[in-house]
Formats: sequence, C-alpha cells, structure tokens
Amino acid sequence: MTSITNELRRQVIERAGNCCEYCLLSQDDNFFSFHIDHIISEKHGGVTESHNLSLSCPNCNTFKGSDIGSIDSQTGLLTPLFNPRLQQWVKHFHLGNGMIEPLTPEGRVTVFLLRLNQADRVFERQELMSLGRYPCPTKGYFEA
Repeated sequence: MTSITNELRRQVIERAGNCCEYCLLSQDDNFFSFHIDHIISEKHGGVTESHNLSLSCPNCNTFKGSDIGSIDSQTGLLTPLFNPRLQQWVKHFHLGNGMIEPLTPEGRVTVFLLRLNQADRVFERQELMSLGRYPCPTKGYFEA
C-alpha cells in the first residue's frame, strides 16, 4: 500500500471542500477524521495520485472498501461506482429530505454499496439539514 503524503492529503481535502465526496457530509460534523479514498483501489491497479483520490467519511469508505462496482438492480449489469473525479454528483443523485436518491445506474450501485440511505445516516442528514449544516457547501457538486 502506497503512503499518501501530507501535501497530497491536504490537496484532496482542499479540493473536496472538507466534504465527503460521496454523501456530502462535512468533516466538521463528524467525530472521526475522514479518509483519503482510492477511487480505484490499489488492489485493482489504482494509483496514489490526486486524480484517483477522494475524501470519504468513515461510513462511506468502510462500506466502499476496495469495491469499484456492483450489479445494478434495474439493468442486471456490472456497473461502476460513482467517480467524483470524472462525474458530477448532481447528475447521479438527488437529495430529498435526507435521502440520497439515485438517478443513474452508477448512482444506484453507489447508494446500494455505500448504504447511503441507512436509517441512521438519513436521520443524521435530516438533523444537519434542520441546522443548515447539510449538505456540505461543496465545490461544484450541485452545478448541472
């Protein structure tokens, strides 16, 4: 496993606006530090370079693990996970009252594998929304 330099870590965090690039939770609203995630894991040939790294909350990163895709429930096809370096969040997901609703096959497998709509996670997002703290004020996620 390749180590991530402090400078690369800083770049990833800054680019993400201190937000999980999958569920849009702010690191400021989480007790545990966020992880630097290999979008394509080293196990699958992914490199430790900026274009293959994202900021991920502990929940998203733990559920994602080294997965890079899954079988889409609607098409039955092997489908890659949402890639925050290559895709815009708003084109794959819709945020509705704390629920992250998938709009595409990539969205569906990401919601499924990362368990984005687990009851406790939806409740946390709803509570943060009521405080005006969710979704995280990210760079470009909501631009179509």
